[in-house]
Amino acid sequence: MPRYTLKEIRNKIENGSISMESLTTEYLQAIEDTKELNVYVNVFGNEALAQARALDIKFNANPSQMGKLFGAVVSIKDVICYQGHEVTAGSKILSGFKSLYNSTAVAKLLSEDAIIIGSTNCDEFAMGSSNENSSYGPVRNMDNPDFIPGGSSGGAAVSVQIDSCLMALGSDTGGSVRQPAAYCGLIGIKPTYGRVSRHGLIAYASSFDQIGIVGRNTEDIALLLEVISGADEYDSTVSNKMVPEYSKDIRTDKKIKIGVLNSFFNHPKMNEEIKSSSLKVLKYLENEGFTMVPQEFINIDYLVPSYYVLTTAEASSNLSRFDGIKFGYRSNTNSNLETLYRASRTEGFGMEVKRRIMLGTFVLSSGYYDAYFEKAQKIRTLVKEEIERLFTEVDVIALPISMDYPWKIGDSNQDPVTVYLSDVFTVIANLCGIPGISFPLGRGKNNLSSGIQLLSKKFEEQHLFNMTAILQNMAQ
Repeated sequence: MPRYTLKEIRNKIENGSISMESLTTEYLQAIEDTKELNVYVNVFGNEALAQARALDIKFNANPSQMGKLFGAVVSIKDVICYQGHEVTAGSKILSGFKSLYNSTAVAKLLSEDAIIIGSTNCDEFAMGSSNENSSYGPVRNMDNPDFIPGGSSGGAAVSVQIDSCLMALGSDTGGSVRQPAAYCGLIGIKPTYGRVSRHGLIAYASSFDQIGIVGRNTEDIALLLEVISGADEYDSTVSNKMVPEYSKDIRTDKKIKIGVLNSFFNHPKMNEEIKSSSLKVLKYLENEGFTMVPQEFINIDYLVPSYYVLTTAEASSNLSRFDGIKFGYRSNTNSNLETLYRASRTEGFGMEVKRRIMLGTFVLSSGYYDAYFEKAQKIRTLVKEEIERLFTEVDVIALPISMDYPWKIGDSNQDPVTVYLSDVFTVIANLCGIPGISFPLGRGKNNLSSGIQLLSKKFEEQHLFNMTAILQNMAQ
């Protein structure tokens, strides 16, 4: 189907060339035509069509009463709660569980007349960088189905890639929105920690998790972030700062300083084609009047170890609630309570989730807390201080999304450390709680894409939208 922006969709609805019902029908057909990619866990087809018909009636009665997201059909990652709909976090242990309430992000989408078309496949409990760890099986990259789409929000990214929705909500704990967006030739943003409420987001690592967005068009993504951001009485970590009108404030004439992290671009394992494409993007920006400031980041070797110590520690605590008693999967092995707990968790959790729970429990245990968890917290503080120092010299920092292109499905199953190290360029934003956005570089090896990443200070997402709007113009 044609790739419309939200503005184009609204224009077509206004001139009568399409309706929300016909648009939603096209999206549902795209889902049907690409089932082999294993993108969706649940498709809300009949409900989405009913919503579309209701919106068409509402529009025909009074067009001025339509919400900000009228015309937008959105998918949600299978870690985001939607009242009355199954949410499983890609795990057997939550099979059959239906949410009793809407996440704040979903409630805000619906209040502005968006349609939610389905929930997308993801790495189990968002633990992964490839979307191979789901109990539903791996998601495949549309550009080359033998390869991963990235993770953990791989289904979210591919749902946009196959044109089954306008945009997708995912979650980003260490790059889980930005990396799959780049691997699928899309734009992905992780907002500032606390910009979007985490109420109704199934937790992996609570001090890292943030709902993010995947899409094709900067203005559309900016508008969606505008809608889902802001204060929430259900989340004590969310910011009360005023939410800017990101979509209306996009400026392509504001020339700023861009810090270029040489220690990332010159990493010994960096793919030369990705490096060359990234440097061409930066050269384009320099020719457009932006100032490039070479910078070094000295703590690069500590990013992944500190990230995985801290996130697994938080995961071991967060996932203790999934016990086979209160909700979700329950084992038939129940001779006594302890056996029931052990069997339910053993049978319900996948291998990667078990690995991270055990690692997190270990680093929190007596005798190892000081050696691992406390040191990782200190490194996190050092990383934050170093990033803050870099931002005293520049407005935006540029670095790659990944060292290489997506790998073949199954290639990294035997070596989890290799997968963990693939996050080295993305975890920095989550460790520091700052916003980051990825922009695709175009297809390279095996017809696949990677991306360049831009970071800004907390709550300065506007810089990121301004930059990707400029890069969109370059791509066209």
